[in-house]
Amino acid sequence: MHSEDHGMTRFLVKRLIGLFFILIGVTFITFILGYLAPGDPIKESMGDHFNPTLWLQLRHAYGFDLPWYQQYLNFLIRLAHFDLGTSFHPQQRAVWDILKDGVPISVELSLWGALVTLLMGIPVGIISAIKANTWIDTTNMSIALILYALPSFILSVFVQLLLLWIDKTGLGWPISGWGDPWQYTWSDIQYKLVPILTYGAAGYAYYARLTRTTMLEVLRQDYVRTARAKGLREKAVIYRHTLRNAIIPLITAVGLLLGLLVTGSFFIENIFNIPGIANITVSAVSQRNYPVIQATTILVAIGVVFGNLISDILYGIVDPRIKTE
Repeated sequence: MHSEDHGMTRFLVKRLIGLFFILIGVTFITFILGYLAPGDPIKESMGDHFNPTLWLQLRHAYGFDLPWYQQYLNFLIRLAHFDLGTSFHPQQRAVWDILKDGVPISVELSLWGALVTLLMGIPVGIISAIKANTWIDTTNMSIALILYALPSFILSVFVQLLLLWIDKTGLGWPISGWGDPWQYTWSDIQYKLVPILTYGAAGYAYYARLTRTTMLEVLRQDYVRTARAKGLREKAVIYRHTLRNAIIPLITAVGLLLGLLVTGSFFIENIFNIPGIANITVSAVSQRNYPVIQATTILVAIGVVFGNLISDILYGIVDPRIKTE
């Protein structure tokens, strides 16, 4: 038992060191792209009110008069203190101050969307595998294939057109907006339900297909045939012998899903006019507001890194052999 715990600890330490270097790499790339980008964002933000003295003061305030390596070091020191820097638009406003209202909304949309994805996709995939090549399987996989083939922004537009049509019937269902973050009155649910289901639909299709494929592969294995030959009940064969092994490939995908929670909501936020970080990021790109772009990139990178770490931990729990690798 002690050696197993030691193996798991060593496994996690190796992973954490690797993920730390990945994060350092991401911070360097995001910094250097902003540094090498053409033009002068401070001059552009001043527009017609350009003043050379003020320009020099602002360059000094943002640290742009320092060598690039000193700027990068300062960037890392700020990150270590959970400081995401200061914005160009509006000037001298903390980046976190700009993001803090949008992040909870994006996380809420993404978490509920991910729950819909998993709670619908995995059971449907299991049922399709058990009932392979029946009308149930064909119907499930046809719906999944259609949803999988439709990009999330196309699906969002279709859903919004449907809402517009429903609105004409006098139902009064909101077409855009979000309501209060993490509040679930009937009014809030009306705003949130459709974007969450739209977010979950594309992911549902992917997980339903992936679960069906992995389940069918395991169901064809010799040990499953042996379990059936021993006269075990079908439920015991499915839950005790099949699901545990079929779930291993799904864990990688779940780790990735956790990592990409926020980015997955970008199109949906824009189309449903939800005030999450998507709108803030799109505005930052158009304004060349590099501190905000860098901050959102790093937040997404942290999400992906920790999603992968959770995936690794789940791997170790489901398949102990992985700890020693």
